[in-house]
Amino acid sequence: MKSKSRKVAIVGSGNVGSSCAYSMVNQAICDEIMMVDRTYDRAMAQALDLSHCVDFMGTRTKVYAGTASDCAGMDIVILTAGANPKPGQTRLDVLDDAATITRSIVTPIVESGFDGIFVIAANPVDIVTYLVWQISGFPRHRVIGTGTSIDSSRLKTLLSEVFSIDPRSVNGYALGEHGESQFVAWSHVTIGGKPILHILEQHRERFKHLDLSDIARKTKDAGWEIFTRKGSTHFGIGSALAYIARSILNDEHKIIAVSAILDGEYGQKGTCTGVPAIIAGDGIQELLELNLNEEESAKFTNSCDIIRRGIESVSLN
Repeated sequence: MKSKSRKVAIVGSGNVGSSCAYSMVNQAICDEIMMVDRTYDRAMAQALDLSHCVDFMGTRTKVYAGTASDCAGMDIVILTAGANPKPGQTRLDVLDDAATITRSIVTPIVESGFDGIFVIAANPVDIVTYLVWQISGFPRHRVIGTGTSIDSSRLKTLLSEVFSIDPRSVNGYALGEHGESQFVAWSHVTIGGKPILHILEQHRERFKHLDLSDIARKTKDAGWEIFTRKGSTHFGIGSALAYIARSILNDEHKIIAVSAILDGEYGQKGTCTGVPAIIAGDGIQELLELNLNEEESAKFTNSCDIIRRGIESVSLN
């Protein structure tokens, strides 16, 4: 018999929060999910709808509605509530609204006695993650943003189409801001363990049509392509949240590109950005410092500077 239920609160019952919950119910990632929303009726409605899935699943996940003050016993609190950009805006353009929402949410959660791990998806996710760390006073390994996890997945999907392989056979990362200044660390992208740069060098004629800069652009713009067509992106990021939560709850030690607060890693401090990290039972066990080449290092520094300026503009200090 289990001695302890695995409990997750999802704050924000909109498209992202409900997609995350649905993914977690389908995968039986935890024992209990509490839906939280500023409109209690919506949280209740989502909880009821999700609970009606259980009869068709292999295991039972208890889903119910609650409030921020009910988060004390949760292992993970997932934050999806935020401000959505309007057409023509970037994620950074909603920073002020996002900061206000974040402050209003995190304080009552901490005051409830919550002592678990924050996982954040609200945009601009790197800056919001840093704010959650500041407001909560939690150690940095227990505050994790989705970062470039979804961008790295989009990169793998694009490359899988080029090479006609399963995307899980591609290893590589988009790094930096989950936004306009992100970049692909091509020096660390491999296909079946072989560096992609070596593959392209050896098979120039076969892959002469492949433009890496175009792949990087499509990776960066994928979210906007979805957003402009249907008004939101939620299945992919909902699955990314569930993936991170599963690695925490099952102590899986998966390496995932997440928003992490840097304290000297990559020569950076006072910022939070997408880097590969080992995600385990206590949150971020270790940040992996890739040996970036000169061009990649410059792009990483630029991205960190952009995020840092955003942090400073809404700093609590």
